[in-house]
Amino acid sequence: MSEATDRPVDGDAWADACAEDLAAEKARRRAEYGPPPGSAAEELRKLVDAVADKVSSLQTPLFGVAAPAVQQAIRQAKSAVEPVIERNPQLFDHLAAAGNELLAAYRSAVEGQESRWTRTTEGASGAAGPSKKAADDPSDPRDEGPSGTERIDLD
Repeated sequence: MSEATDRPVDGDAWADACAEDLAAEKARRRAEYGPPPGSAAEELRKLVDAVADKVSSLQTPLFGVAAPAVQQAIRQAKSAVEPVIERNPQLFDHLAAAGNELLAAYRSAVEGQESRWTRTTEGASGAAGPSKKAADDPSDPRDEGPSGTERIDLD
């Protein structure tokens, strides 16, 4: 009889092994990088608390006169933010995701515009550059591509 038939079959052995590996990887990352960030709502709450602690710990002569008013404003801001965080914790996750999408769109637009700005075109500053047809031709030996160096004539 073979070894495979001597043991009882455990249908969840693969799932158990995967779960153990995942738990070990999470523990390794937690040990190496610290605890993972919380939700956006938790991070906002931490930010508000950190700013409030920092502002209340500032001890300057100019700030000393206005300290009670500033501390009152901080308490009011915290009391306004807390109910929003409690009622809509997913809102902040969605706002963070939307911010990431806007950043990606902006980055894409900027990179596209930068490539158009750095591309040599005919008639720029009176200098004769390659024609539009030649710039689009991949077999053109003058086309150095985006990694080539180009001289920009500022006159």
